[in-house]
Amino acid sequence: MSLVVYSLAMGLGVLGNAVVIWVTGFKMKKSVNTVWFLNLAVADFLFTAFLPLTITYTAMDFHWPFGKFMCKLNSTVGALNIFASVYILVVISVDRYVSVVWPIWAQNHRSVRKASGVSLGVWVLALILSTPTFVFRGTGPSFQDANITHCFNHFGLPDDYQTLSVVELRLFRHQAMTITRFILGFVIPFTVILSCYAVIIHRLRRNRTLASQSKRTFKIIATIIGTFFLCWAPFHIMALIELASFSAVYQSLTLVFVITVGFPIATGLAFLNSCLNPLLYVFVGQDFKDRVCKSILTVLETVFQEEETNSESYIKSDESSHSRNKSPADTEL
Repeated sequence: MSLVVYSLAMGLGVLGNAVVIWVTGFKMKKSVNTVWFLNLAVADFLFTAFLPLTITYTAMDFHWPFGKFMCKLNSTVGALNIFASVYILVVISVDRYVSVVWPIWAQNHRSVRKASGVSLGVWVLALILSTPTFVFRGTGPSFQDANITHCFNHFGLPDDYQTLSVVELRLFRHQAMTITRFILGFVIPFTVILSCYAVIIHRLRRNRTLASQSKRTFKIIATIIGTFFLCWAPFHIMALIELASFSAVYQSLTLVFVITVGFPIATGLAFLNSCLNPLLYVFVGQDFKDRVCKSILTVLETVFQEEETNSESYIKSDESSHSRNKSPADTEL
């Protein structure tokens, strides 16, 4: 099942994200929104492009034939995808929040150059957060068969599972990596995302004109974020369950069974997320008839350009609303 899911994610992910990169990077006029979606597609494309290594590893009964460096690099790209994707979604959410709450300020300060700078900052942050994966990942022989090489987290420690101090340090580093990834790669980003959209929904309810204009664009972004949550939440939950299993004094057979069965399913869901975004741009952005009649290029251009039109419409609507309801306090602020 894992091989089928990984192969599906690789095929659809490489092709779909390549199309998004081609359209947003070379076929469309640069805008803040195309910068966001371009970076999200690049993160997913890099991850799916490395999936053949994981597919081969799984097909060879978890024998890693590609060497220590590729083991580190492959795992680091996976971690990079986790952090880059979620923080790009955070940036998109904050950008939507600013555009709705402070439309005049957003019109004057949002630019492609600043969006590119923010995107670069996201990649630097994601790379920093992925560094422990590169340091603590490595290769080693299997306990059952010396001819089989595993790619695993050795946490920068020797293969010593008897010395108490080494075992405790390994467990501490395992806890630190898992909890840091859970908090910085899931809890904090989604708290920010949900907070932004809570405010946006509140403002949309107060402005019916804006709600009708932004409905489709909001639907696309909300679906992408919801899909990311559904795909990655099980992975982080299983990682915490695995950590609890390692930390327990006595191994529970039920817990071991849950990890053995659940982790491949959770990992497959996480991998599928990287191929779903390009499909969401098409299937959420247009109705079924348009999807059948239009080419992929036309559909994607419609989805991305639509955001700019909605932003301009809202700014005009907000300006007229302000002019009707302006008070001395508003003027001073």
